[in-house]
Amino acid sequence: MASSHSSSPVPQGSSSDVFFKIEVDPSKHIRPVPSLPDVCPKEPTEFSCLLFAGDSHSLYVAPSLVTDQHRWTVYHSKVNLPAALNDPRLAKRESDFFTKTWGLDFVDTEVIPSFYLPQISKEHFTVYQQEISQREKIHERCKNICPPKDTFERTLLHTHDKSRTDLEQVPKIFMKPDFALDDSLTFNSVLPWSHFNTAGGKGNRDAASSKLLQEKLSHYLDIVEVNIAHQISLRSEAFFHAMTSQHELQDYLRKTSQAVKMLRDKIAQIDKVMCEGSLHILRLALTRNNCVKVYNKLKLMATVHQTQPTVQVLLSTSEFVGALDLIATTQEVLQQELQGIHSFRHLGSQLCELEKLIDKMMIAEFSTYSHSDLNRPLEDDCQVLEEERLISLVFGLLKQRKLNFLEIYGEKMVITAKNIIKQCVINKVSQTEEIDTDVVVKLADQMRMLNFPQWFDLLKDIFSKFTIFLQRVKATLNIIHSVVLSVLDKNQRTRELEEISQQKNAAKDNSLDTEVAYLIHEGMFISDAFGEGELTPIAVDTTSQRNASPNSEPCSSDSVSEPECTTDSSSSKEHTSSSAIPGGVDIMVSEDMKLTDSELGKLANNIQELLYSASDICHDRAVKFLMSRAKDGFLEKLNSMEFITLSRLMETFILDTEQICGRKSTSLLGALQSQAIKFVNRFHEERKTKLSLLLDNERWKQADVPAEFQDLVDSLSDGKIALPEKKSGATEERKPAEVLIVEGQQYAVVGTVLLLIRIILEYCQCVDNIPSVTTDMLTRLSDLLKYFNSRSCQLVLGAGALQVVGLKTITTKNLALSSRCLQLIVHYIPVIRAHFEARLPPKQYSMLRHFDHITKDYHDHIAEISAKLVAIMDSLFDKLLSKYEVKAPVPSACFRNICKQMTKMHEAIFDLLPEEQTQMLFLRINASYKLHLKKQLSHLNVINDGGPQNGLVTADVAFYTGNLQALKGLKDLDLNMAEIWEQKR
Repeated sequence: MASSHSSSPVPQGSSSDVFFKIEVDPSKHIRPVPSLPDVCPKEPTEFSCLLFAGDSHSLYVAPSLVTDQHRWTVYHSKVNLPAALNDPRLAKRESDFFTKTWGLDFVDTEVIPSFYLPQISKEHFTVYQQEISQREKIHERCKNICPPKDTFERTLLHTHDKSRTDLEQVPKIFMKPDFALDDSLTFNSVLPWSHFNTAGGKGNRDAASSKLLQEKLSHYLDIVEVNIAHQISLRSEAFFHAMTSQHELQDYLRKTSQAVKMLRDKIAQIDKVMCEGSLHILRLALTRNNCVKVYNKLKLMATVHQTQPTVQVLLSTSEFVGALDLIATTQEVLQQELQGIHSFRHLGSQLCELEKLIDKMMIAEFSTYSHSDLNRPLEDDCQVLEEERLISLVFGLLKQRKLNFLEIYGEKMVITAKNIIKQCVINKVSQTEEIDTDVVVKLADQMRMLNFPQWFDLLKDIFSKFTIFLQRVKATLNIIHSVVLSVLDKNQRTRELEEISQQKNAAKDNSLDTEVAYLIHEGMFISDAFGEGELTPIAVDTTSQRNASPNSEPCSSDSVSEPECTTDSSSSKEHTSSSAIPGGVDIMVSEDMKLTDSELGKLANNIQELLYSASDICHDRAVKFLMSRAKDGFLEKLNSMEFITLSRLMETFILDTEQICGRKSTSLLGALQSQAIKFVNRFHEERKTKLSLLLDNERWKQADVPAEFQDLVDSLSDGKIALPEKKSGATEERKPAEVLIVEGQQYAVVGTVLLLIRIILEYCQCVDNIPSVTTDMLTRLSDLLKYFNSRSCQLVLGAGALQVVGLKTITTKNLALSSRCLQLIVHYIPVIRAHFEARLPPKQYSMLRHFDHITKDYHDHIAEISAKLVAIMDSLFDKLLSKYEVKAPVPSACFRNICKQMTKMHEAIFDLLPEEQTQMLFLRINASYKLHLKKQLSHLNVINDGGPQNGLVTADVAFYTGNLQALKGLKDLDLNMAEIWEQKR
């Protein structure tokens, strides 16, 4: 069948959709097979299923030698399919394709034309031909100019399209990949039973329908056969060429198999002669190394097996760090080198439990050590107790991250501080015979029965014990702090070494990259260059290991030098570095500390804070002891010297603790400040009350000045503000003086002022003894000075002394004496101010303004007294000169009375006030006298006209002037009596 078609010998193209060029006469076209009515679009027979299996695209797939060698092809066919399927009994089977299956009874007759269809003639197309004739000529000319590129391709495409059109007549059910007639639905769709049912009146029609179905299926088969034959004709040469190539391929495979067999035989001979011996030697060496590793592993297992007994021995000697290091090393070996060994499956958990037990033991041991260290007799030296034991404990606690041991030490410090005070009180009470311990049971009540010297000695003893206690705590904490710093220093150095190592590795990598670039540039083989560079170091390392092996302890008699020869794991070796503690003990710092730098720094700060806390604890316990004694007002009843002594002792203790611990605690200082404030209040109230009593009993008469007060004033003149010590014998022989001499000036004073000066000095001396009360003392002293000023004003100027003391009247002498006393206080206010200014902090200098206000008040008071003296004489002048008459005798009685009163005034104040002040006072009195005389002369119409009345007035004035200038100290006084006359108009 294939020979009836002409085709090209070689297929063109390699894709699945390729077309083969076949020389076909374009005039010969295959007649299209008309489709029959789809009476029953059923599936074909089983033979047709084989033909139609697959999709429509498989018809155009190029032949494949591999996939098609076992398929059924047209070459397997032994029967002419058209001859087998066509019915030879039909006489007119070729006459008409449409009627060849209609049976023998069919008679072909002429078809009568339809009356409804018009008769179409050639004239109907004349207009159309005329319209397209020009276009046709142009088209034919273009075809001649540009002929088609490939007539064969158009013909082939036409054939392909016709074949596709014919195949589309075949129902799709036959094209399904799962087509199978054994499926009942498929079988009923292809061959319905209605076509085979011959019963009933329609039997002839059913028989004809069955024939029609058979012919339809035959028609489908013909279409498929034609297409199959066409495809086979297109690919026939490819089939023959593939069969020819297969024989050549089999020859090539046979020759290749023989060559491979020969090569294998040669390789087997070479392997037997050259490789088997060397490989056997390598296997023996590997076996020997494995045996060495097993031996070393067994030795390591034996060492690990001795871990627990060794840990017990270390714990019995309190070697906690060594035990922990051994446990850590063993666990690391179990996790790395002995992992998976069944006999050690429980050893890891046992070591963990043992490690937890060691943690508890270290905490208990540290608690015991703290108790022993803090509660040993304070009379001993301040050296650290068992320093090596302390260092070992601290290292163990740091290694296990048990950082709460400082809290344990802090709790022990609190208990020890309480016990120190209790023991000191018991010792002091037992030494005091006046206290009956059977009657007074409570220790606090027994302590309160001590007098001040006994209680002061007790407090001094407590402070001294606390000082030793703090020195001991500081020494212990210094050791702990040194251990922490050594671990921190080791961490930092390790980190620096790692950074240096990383930098070296980076530099090595850079140099290696440079060398590689050079080798590439020079054209060398990089692998050869690396081989030359790396071979030498490896050889050197191997040589060094072999040379070092005789000096090391061999693992066996025939062992070689290997890294596994040692029983210690290389990964579990601990690198240590030594550090020196200030106490002189060298310590070894291991690298497996789990603490970070921030944690170690925080721990170091906590150690310093613990030292501060120790100082605070001592101060707090001292405050409680102080407050327990102050419950009955004992401290408030102390006199100045006793309180000053107590204050100095407490300040000394505060300075000592600050020097030891490096920070000043505030609790005891606050208690001292509180007691100092109470003392200042009581001190001030006592002095103020004393001054009030003195003023209420003062009769404002000049008092004699004892020698001790003169000495007190003299010491002030030397710049020393302090109460002089009493001198027995010398003071009793000296007599009191009438006045107080201050820097060459005489001050006639009352006794209250002398005592006031002494009180002021007591305030100043208290500030020297207790510097913390400077501001309070300044305020209280200002209040005292103001009180003296206001109270003296009430008693003298306000005439309060008439009722308080019972004076008959306030004389000019009382007024002058009061003024002089105020001047004495004003004289010492700058000295007092300078004293306080030297002891006040700069930010409190504003408080010194109180002295400025006091000075102003005192000056105002002195001015008021002077005005009062002038007012007394002014009223006298007004009374006497209002009765003055210009007549004989001369001097008149009025002027004689005025001169008499002026003389009395001078006698009263001259010995009390300084000469300058007396002159100024009499000038003011004279001015008042001139004013009243001028007023009276104006009233009497006496003028300076040289007449008799003028002469009488002049004589009286001359008598007044002479008498006034005759008084002591007023000789050079410029009276200017011409002002009594009115100016002439």
